[in-house]
Amino acid sequence: MDHLLIAPWLLALLQALLYPLLAPLLLGWVRWLKARLQNRRGAPPWQPYRDLARLFAKETRVPHTASPLFRVAPYVVLVATWLAAASVPLFALDLPTARIADLIVMVGLLGLARVFLALAGMDAGTIFGGMGASREMTISALAEPALLMVVFTLAMTAHSTNATSVIAHHLHDDFLLRPSYLFALGALLLVALAECGRLPVDNPATHLELTMVHEAMLLEYSGRHLALMEWAAQLKLLLYGAVIVNLFLPWGIAERLDAETLGMAAGALALKLGALGVLLALAETVVAKMRLFRVPVFLNLALLFGLLGLLSHVILEVGV
Repeated sequence: MDHLLIAPWLLALLQALLYPLLAPLLLGWVRWLKARLQNRRGAPPWQPYRDLARLFAKETRVPHTASPLFRVAPYVVLVATWLAAASVPLFALDLPTARIADLIVMVGLLGLARVFLALAGMDAGTIFGGMGASREMTISALAEPALLMVVFTLAMTAHSTNATSVIAHHLHDDFLLRPSYLFALGALLLVALAECGRLPVDNPATHLELTMVHEAMLLEYSGRHLALMEWAAQLKLLLYGAVIVNLFLPWGIAERLDAETLGMAAGALALKLGALGVLLALAETVVAKMRLFRVPVFLNLALLFGLLGLLSHVILEVGV
């Protein structure tokens, strides 16, 4: 009996470890696809692993004006983002950690990571760090309400903010095509682009000081500190990808813990994340970066989609 009880906990640990292990691969996949779409050879999909290894091997330099917060922030950002990711089921549902997989907790942990990232950007006292922190908090102040609207729309349908309960509910009710889900999905896609620093909100491939947001807060980091910050950003991208494919396209996720079901779930997850990476690469190839003053309009559209999804659920489903 005891050895049977170990398997769920091992799978829960494996699922938590897969997030940081797979995060660089998803980013590398998107970069490789973008290079191909732009008629460039591009680096292989596993290049982010090499970049992280190189950064970890380099010497870490700290500005003399920085406080201890500057050194602590990378660890807090990575751990908070990792805990937020671990609260979202990746390939299996019936795990011991299912009870703590709350979407509101995920939003709170992402907010904690964002605050420490902004504080670290300002701590060194540079102009660009403060500028990037200001832009980051402005974007998050507009993106977080839209994200909560998405959570509330899903919670009203599943009667729970628990991610496992929401996914299980969608699997068992045949996941009917609801207008509320379409609006919520649109809002989540827009929020994901803004929160992950992707086009058209931010360009992760540029270091132009007057246009960058996320990179401006990392200019003073080096060595392992920079590696931790970059790893956290990659983890955040995978987190939003897992939220999108598992909450709105839950087919294939394992409800049983046998080897065959888990293997099929892993294949379905790879297929869905790969397709999502293709869509992201296509979007970033054909869309240009917008002006910073246009970003509030972009995120207001996400909030509008979230509100329309919530109202659609109340009018069309609760009202009936």
